[in-house]
Amino acid sequence: MSETKPLSTRGRKFTGTVISDKMSKTVTVEWKRRRYLPKYERYQKRRTKVKAHNPETINAEKGDIVIIEETRPISKTKNFIVTSIVKKHSVVQATVKEAKPDKKEIKEIKKKHVKASKTE
Repeated sequence: MSETKPLSTRGRKFTGTVISDKMSKTVTVEWKRRRYLPKYERYQKRRTKVKAHNPETINAEKGDIVIIEETRPISKTKNFIVTSIVKKHSVVQATVKEAKPDKKEIKEIKKKHVKASKTE
């Protein structure tokens, strides 16, 4: 196998959140920013989404907070490379859903409610 040279970085550096890692060796990174509107003297919320090269040595996943740096164009849409992971995303799988009551239980609850309202 051939050795791969590390990509040289230049230009800007950003910190953002990985919102997609479905592509091979590529992640989509998003960060929020505020833009000032002089006419209204207020700020507008905006977001920036870019595609970045995800080296196998770093392997960032969805939800990770990463630092990306500008590099030479790697493809038509990729001009950034993930240089490090600031914070790994922890997956919470302990979500318990309550079971929906069946029709019989709903009828019983309604009957109890009607009886309670009649006695008052």
